[in-house]
Amino acid sequence: MPTALVTGAAGFIGSFLCHRLLEEGWRVVGLDCMSDYYDVTLKERREEGLMAHKNYRSVHAMVEAPGLLMQLFEEEAPDVVVHLAAQAGVRYSIENPRAYLESNIIGTFELLEAARAHPPRHMLLASTSSAYGANTEMPYREEVRADHQMSFYAATKKSTESMAHSYAHLFDLPVTMFRFFTVYGPWGRPDMALFKFTKAIFEGRPIDVYNYGDMKRDFTYVEDLVHAIRLLIDAVPVRPENGQVEPGDSLSPVAPFRVVNIGNSDTVQLTDFIAAIEAATGRQAERNLMGMQAGDVPATWADASLLHKLTGYRPTTSVTEGVAKFVRWYRQYYAQ
Repeated sequence: MPTALVTGAAGFIGSFLCHRLLEEGWRVVGLDCMSDYYDVTLKERREEGLMAHKNYRSVHAMVEAPGLLMQLFEEEAPDVVVHLAAQAGVRYSIENPRAYLESNIIGTFELLEAARAHPPRHMLLASTSSAYGANTEMPYREEVRADHQMSFYAATKKSTESMAHSYAHLFDLPVTMFRFFTVYGPWGRPDMALFKFTKAIFEGRPIDVYNYGDMKRDFTYVEDLVHAIRLLIDAVPVRPENGQVEPGDSLSPVAPFRVVNIGNSDTVQLTDFIAAIEAATGRQAERNLMGMQAGDVPATWADASLLHKLTGYRPTTSVTEGVAKFVRWYRQYYAQ
């Protein structure tokens, strides 16, 4: 029975991934600090479902706690590590940047040091489409330079990519970084647009629509994302011979390290996204049109051809279908 260590296990994406691995017969060690960044009850409910599995071990601690991950690696000798724990949110990174420094950068350092001492077969670390920053050439391709991040959140995630690459090079640790593109679905985070919009519509309150609705996002349904992660677990990068890398591959010429976009390879206008929520709720949204918020970007769009090349998989869930699934969950969870 292989063992996976998943950080951020009680989080939105982490809980879905843990369920997937447990159902496949993995033993899963789930680490989560149960941060109060958003409703802890939601995290507790996610974790309750995981605790029903006999092969799940829950650990409540801060990922950046000195020596904690080293101890977990010593005890569990994980075959695979999926690092999802992070302080998320663009706006909050302006208000409280230290939380991002500690969780995202120091936490990742602790993880890399533990992996250096007790190497797993494969480490997969979450990054973000925000790493592309001010790039305007779309769709975003993994090989393009990403040097101009627009928020401290994005800067910390891009930093973790560089940190992981150095460890992959120096210690031959196989690392895959995946850049997520606006993940949504049931059990999603309350600070994300879909949750906030749905809640406001049901409560009869206006929704804040940034950049006056002129925003585009590559929305990725959570189960599509988790399926892609599961497939990438088996796509272990190998240091290339003589530094030769195939065209279109983001594999490092000097390390077993790769960056992979996980997105729908499509863009959806924010106004169309809101229309999908209105259709699913059966209610009209009152819009409070606002300017662009600091640190945000007007559009994201993934080139996911490398994901398809490595796994044979392309995310397929449409926004209409995915939003409807979220609204059904929301009605049930909050008895709407």
